[in-house]
Parts: sequence; structure tokens; C-alpha cells
Amino acid sequence: MPTPTSILKDTFGYDSFRPNQREVIDNVLARKDTLAVMPTGGGKSLCYQIPALLSPGLTVVVSPLIALMKDQVEQLHAVGAPALFLNSSLSPEAYQANMSDVANGAIKLLYVAPETLLTPRILTLLDGQQVDLITIDEAHCISEWGHDFRPEYRQLVSVRQHYPRAVCLALTATATPRVRSDIKTSLGFSASNEFIASFNRENLYIEVIPKGDPLKQALRFLERFKDQSGIIYCFSRRQVDELATNLSARGFSVRPYHAGLEDDERRHNQDAFIREDVQIMVATIAFGMGINKPNVRFILHYDLPKSLEGYYQEIGRAGRDGLPAHCLLLYSYSDVAKQRHFIDQKEGTERLAAIQQLDAMVRYAEDESTCRRKPLLAYFGETYSQPKCQNCDNCNAEPPQLSDITLPAQKFLSCVVRTGQRFGAAYVTEVLRGSQSERVLANRHDQLSTYGIGADLTARQWGAISRQLVQQGYLSQAAEFHTLSLTPVALEALKKRSRIMGQMPEVEAHPRSLIVRQSGPEYNPALFALLRQKRKELADQESLPPYVIFSDKTLVEMAAYYPQSLDSLLKISGVGRVKLRQYGETFLAVIQAYCQVHNTKENFPAATRQPARRTSPARTEKSDAGRRYHFIGEAYNAGESIASLMKSYGISRATIVDHLARYLAAGNTLRRGSDLQTLVSIPTEDQARANAAFAELGTHLLKPVFDRLDGQVDYDTLKILRLLYLLNSKP
Repeated sequence: MPTPTSILKDTFGYDSFRPNQREVIDNVLARKDTLAVMPTGGGKSLCYQIPALLSPGLTVVVSPLIALMKDQVEQLHAVGAPALFLNSSLSPEAYQANMSDVANGAIKLLYVAPETLLTPRILTLLDGQQVDLITIDEAHCISEWGHDFRPEYRQLVSVRQHYPRAVCLALTATATPRVRSDIKTSLGFSASNEFIASFNRENLYIEVIPKGDPLKQALRFLERFKDQSGIIYCFSRRQVDELATNLSARGFSVRPYHAGLEDDERRHNQDAFIREDVQIMVATIAFGMGINKPNVRFILHYDLPKSLEGYYQEIGRAGRDGLPAHCLLLYSYSDVAKQRHFIDQKEGTERLAAIQQLDAMVRYAEDESTCRRKPLLAYFGETYSQPKCQNCDNCNAEPPQLSDITLPAQKFLSCVVRTGQRFGAAYVTEVLRGSQSERVLANRHDQLSTYGIGADLTARQWGAISRQLVQQGYLSQAAEFHTLSLTPVALEALKKRSRIMGQMPEVEAHPRSLIVRQSGPEYNPALFALLRQKRKELADQESLPPYVIFSDKTLVEMAAYYPQSLDSLLKISGVGRVKLRQYGETFLAVIQAYCQVHNTKENFPAATRQPARRTSPARTEKSDAGRRYHFIGEAYNAGESIASLMKSYGISRATIVDHLARYLAAGNTLRRGSDLQTLVSIPTEDQARANAAFAELGTHLLKPVFDRLDGQVDYDTLKILRLLYLLNSKP
């Protein structure tokens, strides 16, 4: 007799359940209404597909999107499961044929939209069947507190009442505690039948960088993912069209997607992306909900999302196969202003909720020290207990070294006062940089003493200074319009001319991150490419998305273990008996031919298959930003001066010194030239005091040494002295 475990292996080709899958399945099979909250890529579909195949009657799946229905049915057909959908994409003849199959009891899973399910025609059809399970996918749409509320979802309770003997399973990947409570109340669920998996997507590298030149930043990012699938999200239709045109002109395989396109064009572009005829989709948030393309390797947010919930949903479209993926967000104050403009068109509680959601998003984007996962998971009521995830920009960033920013801080604070403490950071920056904007001139702020005194710094640098002043308590920021005002701390600091320490960003924003971490079996990229090519050929022949045949993860294992027989191929994750019959011989032939030419043998790590650890067909090298210290160290050893390195990389002397220190700390040697010593202009006795402090207090942190020297030696000089100390300490 079939069991959940046997169906998991024989039908779907997996050896083990993901977290919470088995518990949810068992609860449904026990005829208990269930709410399951699982992250995107967490295996929600199996939670109802396996019970459906074990139940005698029909499972009705409520799905909000045609694309999702089509995708799910294609994947079920690929493993031999009887499933159909009813929606407007079908011709009248095909629609009627599907209705007949349902009426004849030939179908185990029926996918419908909520609007379709609520029609008398469909209810009459289902009245003639034994409805065992009603599954509501994207159940957060039920709640008016969710990011994607749909009124028709609210009416699904009437369907539940119409089929009281059917079990109900509600599934969602994004639900705050408030939304979960609303779902359970609406559907009449008891609290005891709620299963919440961790929202942590460990395979996603999360990064936020200040937006400078977004096109240039996007191009630099995309260079890392040649021939890989990804999605770029933009705020407006116009931005989507412009960016898609720019990328296409530069040779990228790209298509646009937004509500302004004709239905046929949208559908065509989406299909091209899913079938891997196109690598990059540039889209508004209209794209992606319910799109189950597992091998999306990157998400780029060209503009700021409206909420953390929406942001989580969007980055969750990457890495659904469990392999590493990279999520980059470009952030600027101007994006906040655009969002606020549209929020201001709303009224009442809707406007208040939107402001709160945007403020949470802004706090998340501006936080440059906390692990990205902590506030993201906290938003969904989950505590991230690890101090660092080591898979986000903040956790991988070098420890911040503070410098004296007193003068620019004083300029900024003074300008806030001069402009009446009624403007935000962007406007104050305009005044400081001497902008000729209509607003500045109309307010006559070009007459102020602070007008133009900050032209030596970029808008990005002033933005960083303003954020630090807020974080350090010198400025308060109004929740409503983000206007800035001085705190008593700032007034006291200005009065006493106190030193203000902080970080001064470089002129150009360089990514701080590394390419996503790589681990797992060493696979053969040449064989992987051949397998991908064969998969694409078969997919085109059968008019299927390539991942329906086999996922990237499955191909990675094939290219790692070189299975030489059908029995060995069955050990590969994602290869069930149906797919083995359909495709086994074809893929085995590719592997065997390659192994024969290259004299390679089967290479499983044990007699039985071990689950493949995460790996990725993406490049394994670190990004230039992550390896820059190595390049700079090598160049310095080759004879380049500090000055020439500053010019070549467009970064400050202090940053060059930081990189040389990292190079030395990594176990490399560094030439003992005179360059460094000539940078030190303090008396030799102060140098001796600094060396003594380093010897006693260590070199990891500069602040204890700074304090030991009573602040008489600035941080930039201390960085040079530390490097000299380390260099002279080497044997």
C-alpha cells in the first residue's frame, strides 16, 4: 500500500521530506484543517499533492494565477499524476473536455482560480464528486492585512461551508502573525493545526547597496551571472521598458513584463523566460507571484520595494531549487520619495498601514551593521538566533573603521538648522551641494551661509552622513515626512565642538559582498553544460519548461557523480521511476559518452546516495570587491605606490591601507618600502606610544588604541601605524 514516503521517492524522486512537510501531510491525512506557512522553495506543493494521490476523491486547488496552474499541472503530468486546470486560457472545446474528465472521476487534482470556483457551473460540477481536500494556495490573499489582499479570496469560506466533509489546507509563504490570525479566523481554523516553518532561506545571499548610477551597478552585477536566469524589479512601467531596452542593446537576453503590455506579449515573454529562451526578466511587481521557476539565480531590485513582506516574496523567487542565489537591492532616498508620493494618494488606515510598511523597509535598507536575516525574520515573528549568517553583505563586511567626520557633520547639522528643520536629508543635501533646483531657489535657500559649502562631497556621501547622524542620536527623523531636526545631543555637540566619529564612504559605491557561498559536490561544468543542452532539446520537443524535465540540482548531481546505469541514475535527487522511464536512457547516454571520452568513472560518495550539498553552476570566484585586497596587495608588491593605487581604484588612502592590512593578515608577505613610513607625519615618540599600545591591546580594534593615546592620533594615521607595526612584527 502506498505511503507518503513511497510516493515521495517513487513518484517525485526524493529521499527525504523538507522541514514541516511530513507533519503537514500527516495532519491533512488525519482529516484536520491545516494552515501551513512555509518559505518559497520550501516544498508547499507536495503538502497537498501527496495527500491527493493517497485520497480516494478529488483535491481542489485554489490558485490565483493561470501561469501557476499551468506550471503545476505540467509538473504533475511529468510524474504521471492525473491533474487538470480550468481557466480562461483554455479553448471552449478544451474547457469542456476537462470538465468531462472531472465529471468522470479521472482526475485527482483540479486547479481553479477563486473566481472560477465560486461560479454555479463549477460548484455543480464538484457536487457530483467526492471532494476530499480543498487547498487554498497563496492564502495570505485572504487577509486585508496582507500585501496582496484579494476580496474574492474572502468569499472562499462559503465553499468550505458548501463541502463540510472536505479537509481544508491553507498555504502561504508570507504571513505575519496578524495575517495568520486573520486567515484562521476567516476559515474557522483552530490554533492547534498551524505549522510554521522557518522563513530563513539559507541559500539566498542578501545585499543592499546605496544607489549611485543604477544602470552601471546593474551591468556590473549581471556580469557575474552569464547564462543564468534572473529577475530585475523596477518601480514603474517606464523604468522597465527603458532598462530592458538598455540591457538588450548591450547584448543581454532580456524581456520586459508589466501590466501596460498586451496580454499576448506578457504571456509570450513569461513563457520565453520559463522555457529559458530568455535569461532575464525586467518587470514590475506584477511579475512573479506563483511562478515556480526553480533555477532563478539572482534577483535585482532596481528600486525600493513597498514593504518587507513584498520584498521577501520577491527575493523568494530565487533559488527555489535550493542552490545558491544572490539578491541585490539598490537603495536611495529618491525611491522613498516616490513611494511616499503614491502612499499620499491613499486615505485612512490604508495610508497608515502603507507608511508603516515603507518605514520598516527603509530601516531595513539603511541598517549597515545588523545581519540582514534578523530584521527580515523578525518581521514575520521569527527570531534569528545566530550572531551572523555569513551569507549577507553586513555579515561579510569588514569591521567598520571609524574616522573623524566632525567637519561634514557640523556642516550638515548647521544646514538643517538654517533651512528651518522642516526638510528631509535629500533637500538638505541639495542646499549643501549648491543645487539650482526650483525648490531651493523658491525657498531662497541659495542665500544661506550653508549653501554650496558641501559641494566637495557627493549626494551619496551626504546621505551616508545624514543616516549616521540619525543613528547616533544627533538628528531625529519624523515618521510622517522624514523631516530632520536637531536633538539636544546635537545642540550640545555643536556648542562644545565635540568630535563626531563615523564612516565616510568612497566616492563610488562598490559592492561589499561576495558571490554567494559555494559548497557541495565538485561537479563537472562541461558535463553540466551538455546535460542542460540535452534538457533544453527535450523541453522544446515536448513544449515544456526545462525544469519540468529535471531541475538544475538534479543535473548538478549527475555532473558530480557520473551515474553509469539506470539503477545509479535512480539514486540522483529528483529522478523518480516515471522520469527514469521517460528520460533515463537519454541522459544516461550523454553521461556515458562523456565518461568514455574522458576516461571517467562513476563517483558516488557512498554505496547509497548522499544528499547533494549546495552548489551552483554560477561562477565560484569572489567578486572584485571581495578580492580587491588581494589585487591591491599584489600590485603593491610589484612596486606600485600608494598614490598610484588610489588613482587606479578611485578609493582613499585609508582604504588602500585597510586592504594592505587585510592582505598581510591573510598570510601574505608585503614589501618593506618607504611608501608607508612617509605617510606618517607625527613625532617619533607618538609612534612609539602607538606601537606600545598595539603590543598591549592588540591590532584588531583601533578604538582602544585611540583612547589610550587620548585621541591625539587620528584614525587614518593609526591605520598606517597598525600596518607598519604588523609589517615589522613579521619575521
